[in-house]
Amino acid sequence: MTLENIRREIMADPENAQATAKGWEPVYTARPTARLLIVGQAPGIRAQESRTPWNDPSGDNLRNWLGMDRGTFYDPAQVALVPMDFYFPGSAERGDAPPRKGFAEKWHPRILAAMPDIRLTLLVGQYAQAGYLGPRRKRNLTETVRSYAEYLPDYLPLVHPSPRNNIWHKKNPWFAEQVVPEARARVLRLLAER
Repeated sequence: MTLENIRREIMADPENAQATAKGWEPVYTARPTARLLIVGQAPGIRAQESRTPWNDPSGDNLRNWLGMDRGTFYDPAQVALVPMDFYFPGSAERGDAPPRKGFAEKWHPRILAAMPDIRLTLLVGQYAQAGYLGPRRKRNLTETVRSYAEYLPDYLPLVHPSPRNNIWHKKNPWFAEQVVPEARARVLRLLAER
């Protein structure tokens, strides 16, 4: 099963009929040669409409943390961008609604099976961490991210880079001092191995 066949199946899935009827395509990028996987929550409306993952201020912050330019970040031969849901989930009281339950469980294993060279997975936000770390997570996102070294070398949990999290960053300066440099160094080293 090729990645293109999987994409067609996602678009044809009745569970995604409402999105397909709007002309929306699944927002993710993946190629068999990718070595870095970035798992987020779900595309925002700007990302959905532009068909480009992380095409918003959160993406700008994430690229800054990782020391990556847009060209490298959006090169699917190197970086796979695979959120927990591939469609904008709608708005909630405070921000976007969460990814649909069961979506990642249905599609991620098939996509990941087609990308055998993944060496590091960045888990951005609580939904990605819940989906990939399961019971290995700590009692909350802050403690999971603070314990990032426990999940290396396969996974590196990060807080979501949304500008809405500025208060969190002020309360947790260790993230910028410790986690961001670690993430940046690992990502740049990984991409330089090609």
